[in-house]
Amino acid sequence: MTVVTQFAGPGPLVVGLGGTTRPGSTSERGLRAALRVAESLGARTVCFDGRFLAGLPAYAPEQPDRTAAAVTLVEAVRAADGLIVATPAYHAGISGLVKNALDYLEDLSVDERPYLDGRAVGCVVAALGGQALGSTLDSMRAVIHALRGWPAPVTVCLESGQVSFGLDGACGDPKTAMRLDLLGRQVVGFAAAQCVATAGLARRR
Repeated sequence: MTVVTQFAGPGPLVVGLGGTTRPGSTSERGLRAALRVAESLGARTVCFDGRFLAGLPAYAPEQPDRTAAAVTLVEAVRAADGLIVATPAYHAGISGLVKNALDYLEDLSVDERPYLDGRAVGCVVAALGGQALGSTLDSMRAVIHALRGWPAPVTVCLESGQVSFGLDGACGDPKTAMRLDLLGRQVVGFAAAQCVATAGLARRR
């Protein structure tokens, strides 16, 4: 699950983005766990973690120039068949780090398939307490809808003090692990179905 600049290949492409500036944060571990499920189902995955996102300049719509990192992110999402987004809950909302990355998707506004149109997006939220989880999840789903994406029905809320991950990346809580598995399966399942539908439409043209 490394960042690459070429995204063509067999199987649906699922792009993950999220985490914090701290490597191994709860949100990043949840993201990577869901991406591993996607990989096990035959999907190709690319992970833009918090360290990568922290290197992105603040999105400036009036500035057309893009750094190499920003171009890589946008091109990956452009090629994606599905996404998984993971954020910490900062003051009951999406972190600035993750929101800044999502703001860059404005560069996809004039595409034939604009923004996240026709793509399922898995949502993962991490917080120290339960109070911020709901409001942050609502905020994330609203942003995904605004970008024309389809939030996956299953969402994952991680209470940082209650959920742990092993050295192998596996979630130690069975119920949370099951939800991460379901989320990954839903994103891949929808992405695969969309790939088949798109191929069918192309043959009819």
